[in-house]
Amino acid sequence: MTVQNPHSHAQRPIVIGLCAGEASGDLLGAHLMEALLQHHPHIRFVGIGGPRMQSLGLQSLFEQEKLAVRGFVEVIKRLPEILAIRRGLIEQMLNMRPDVFVGIDAPDFNLTVEAKLKRAGIPTLHYVSPSVWAWRRERVNKIVKQVNQVLCLFPMEPALYQAAGGEAEFVGHPLAQTLPLDANQVAARQQMRISTWETVFTLMPGSRVSEIDYMAPVFLRTAQLLLQRYPSARFLIPVATSATRLRLTEILSRREFSHLPVQLMLGHASLACTAADVVLVTSGTATLEVALCKRPMVISYKISPLTYAYVRHKIKVPYVGLPNILLGKGAVPELLQGKAQPHLLAQAIAEWYESPQDVAALKADFKQLNIMLTQDTATLAAQAVLRKARG
Repeated sequence: MTVQNPHSHAQRPIVIGLCAGEASGDLLGAHLMEALLQHHPHIRFVGIGGPRMQSLGLQSLFEQEKLAVRGFVEVIKRLPEILAIRRGLIEQMLNMRPDVFVGIDAPDFNLTVEAKLKRAGIPTLHYVSPSVWAWRRERVNKIVKQVNQVLCLFPMEPALYQAAGGEAEFVGHPLAQTLPLDANQVAARQQMRISTWETVFTLMPGSRVSEIDYMAPVFLRTAQLLLQRYPSARFLIPVATSATRLRLTEILSRREFSHLPVQLMLGHASLACTAADVVLVTSGTATLEVALCKRPMVISYKISPLTYAYVRHKIKVPYVGLPNILLGKGAVPELLQGKAQPHLLAQAIAEWYESPQDVAALKADFKQLNIMLTQDTATLAAQAVLRKARG
């Protein structure tokens, strides 16, 4: 008869390394953790994550906000600190040897971590394919070597990795599953005590402080022009983190913006979008959230000229907004860089506001998009993670 050693690997709880570099990754990570805990209530999570992941038991080794920078120039300024965090994370993961490591989005940070851990024999998954279909297609071959599997949010992505000899799976987009197919604007407004007749515009200037610095003044000047056109209008700004709320509060306290009827909302982005007549949003995951709330939007983005010059030559798709890319057409306007000007943004928003027939057609497109992206995302991702953890 063999006696089971109580300290053997079989008895040890599964340890999962996780790293989410920003607010959207924190949400994805939290959904994944919830699904994993349903399978195994005693899993131990360690790595880097934000408030949602920490509330589910993640031991965060470093501050997530320090990784949330965007753009070539912006990253260079913070590079020594980011590299120190990455070295520290790799070192701690190699010491702990988790059963599996999952890098959530933030590819420039996570793929290097994943490659080092994979070489050391720790299975790695990258959750959220980088936009390889949009730019840097040469990265696919490299990513296949860096990770054991890529979990993809969009249906056109797995084939690119499989063609390069890699393992990839479409798990759907969690937002498509969590947001209702028929968005209820009346209910959203009732919840926020906003009358049905009120004019409401939601502004989403970004989930990182570096984006807020670039975009918030432009968006708030756009709001001033909209207020001249629609004097009873009010503006909602959902904020992702306390750091972005602090920066927005500073900007709003400037004399030029002090009269604006703006309501900051910590979290509740989907509520703020659903309640809105039109949304002004920076490019990124937030554009998809607006589409899944079935709201008309104007997409705008401005980065440093140096970053833009570098990126412009790499882009392989005609659009930057996810709704336009996924629908394969310019369903919503994109006003970028030189066109990210308050008078142009205000005009584009007013055109949606005053064109209910166009809005109705757009809603039908967004409903189709929702159906296309709906899977049981967190469960599929959790199953893939557990398969790798068990070897």
